Amino acid sequence: MSDTGRMRIVVMGVSGAGKSTVALALAARLGGVYLDADDLHDDAARAKMAAGVPLTDEDRAPWLGRVGLAFGTASETAPVVIACSALRRRYRDLIRAEATEPIFFAALELDEATLAKRMAARTDHFMPVALLASQLDTLEPLETDEWGVTVSTRESVPEVVARIVAALPDQGTMEST
Repeated sequence: MSDTGRMRIVVMGVSGAGKSTVALALAARLGGVYLDADDLHDDAARAKMAAGVPLTDEDRAPWLGRVGLAFGTASETAPVVIACSALRRRYRDLIRAEATEPIFFAALELDEATLAKRMAARTDHFMPVALLASQLDTLEPLETDEWGVTVSTRESVPEVVARIVAALPDQGTMEST
């Protein structure tokens, strides 16, 4: 990988997969900016999820647009890494539609039992374990024509980050998706 300055990356997956932890570590490794898409939810969406009610696609659309726009406002000179569920292809398409540059998706995967344990151990998050099944039902893995990599989070965070970094392209060969 030559120059990562304009790199735009979404670390994606269901709740409990390690998106925030991995995205933060990846941003640090690349000398970039970290953002958490959860911070871009409006109050109504947060309240709905905290009550155990899954968001509808209508609820998600403006949020996903804000995620795409955040790439352009976070930094023009440093890599930007956003932790975002981006569970369905059409959600990733909404993010891509608002971004001004190509986005690389790093999909995190982990088994349901470990995800549930991780979620149950969190005390400071609005997403209840009760919504894990709906997230897993919603999840659409990256398709072959989507630009990205899928990585298991069973490994240590540094190992996961190293696998993502190894999959990142040179800036001169960035695909437009």
